[in-house]
Amino acid sequence: MSDQYKTLLKPSLEILFKERNSKFYGYAFPIKDEMQAKEYIDALHKANSKANHVCYAWQLGIENPTFRVNDDGEPSNSAGNPIYGQIQSFEITNVLIAVVRYFGGTKLGVGGLIHAYRTAAQLALQNSIIVERIQEESFSISFKYAAMNRVMRIIKKRQLRIVSQTTDLECTFVIAVRKKHSEEVKSIFKNAPNITLND
Repeated sequence: MSDQYKTLLKPSLEILFKERNSKFYGYAFPIKDEMQAKEYIDALHKANSKANHVCYAWQLGIENPTFRVNDDGEPSNSAGNPIYGQIQSFEITNVLIAVVRYFGGTKLGVGGLIHAYRTAAQLALQNSIIVERIQEESFSISFKYAAMNRVMRIIKKRQLRIVSQTTDLECTFVIAVRKKHSEEVKSIFKNAPNITLND
């Protein structure tokens, strides 16, 4: 199981795709949860109050991703699914793609809509910066100040990331480790003297 995944570095710039006088504006956003996706959608609705449709698809998670598609009044499966298809095609996650449509007076038919929404989503992603991220797991350890040097040596040697730390008579570190190394690193701390691994 790979612990690497692709997502967006930052929101894309707005792109425009025109099809027989209809305008399709594409947007791509990195998201961390469903709430953030909803905030972006609400903002697009507000900014485009005269638009006919704000269709979208999002995906969250790495191993068992969850996703949602929304046709926002377009014929069933003509907008959300073609947008979601581009998320799958680019193999990215933790992402929201939205396409805002301004109707141009000519009906496109289901085939035309599928093509337009798919193209707008594709252009939004092509105009995004896609980055590879590493999935991490966090855990905490506690130790007396005297064990600090030993702890720091392990952190440095294993290239771990300290998420947070409280240092007093008793120190507590929250440490992030690459997922595929997490069990190995936990056992190092578990077996080290004067260090407690907190489950």
